[in-house]
Amino acid sequence: MFEALLPTLLFLPWVTPVPPTSTPCHRCCDPLEPPGGDVVHTPEIRTHIDMTILKGDTGDRGDRGTPGKQGPEGHPGHAGSEGPKGATGESGPPGSPCRPQYAAFSVGRRKALHSEEHYQTLLFDVTFVNLHDDFDMFSGRFRCSVSGVYLFNVNLHTWNFKETYVHVMQDETERAIIYAQPSERSIMQSQSLMLMLGHGDQVWLRLFKRERENAIYSDDTDVYVTFNGHLIKPDKE
Repeated sequence: MFEALLPTLLFLPWVTPVPPTSTPCHRCCDPLEPPGGDVVHTPEIRTHIDMTILKGDTGDRGDRGTPGKQGPEGHPGHAGSEGPKGATGESGPPGSPCRPQYAAFSVGRRKALHSEEHYQTLLFDVTFVNLHDDFDMFSGRFRCSVSGVYLFNVNLHTWNFKETYVHVMQDETERAIIYAQPSERSIMQSQSLMLMLGHGDQVWLRLFKRERENAIYSDDTDVYVTFNGHLIKPDKE
């Protein structure tokens, strides 16, 4: 029952009586104004509400509002002080050896050669340039050590009514031919071509015999027969 009356009691005015002044007592039948003009003072009633008993409990936190617009960008801050130098790292593994990105050779022949067989490799006896020994003088073959595009050039000399047939070979495939027809005059023939070579490919010259005798001419003093080649562009740069 007390709990039911508690809300009503909370809102009732708290009455604080004011003590009366020291005046003589009167009966209710006495006149309102006593003789002699004395004023009768009645007790003053003042209301006082204790606000502490009216405060409720703290409510739950409301939902977060929507973010406002982004403010203007501030000025960049000052650069921080330089940090301490780090420790030296460990050495990495050794790299692979660098492969040379160039290749070239130039060889010649002083001796004449008459082809007595159907096919015959043209060998050389003079070396002008032979980088990394890529041209094997014993086999007469250039072995590619750097893949890429190569330029080759061949110069031959013939005369005395001899025909000349020479193939420029890449491995076992004919790539170009050098031909000189029979003549009583001295004839110089030349052939140039570019080839795409892979690592290990071989380029060489091969005489081959047809109806007539096949021959090239040179002498011990002057070099008439030459074979040259060099790398133009490697595959990997």
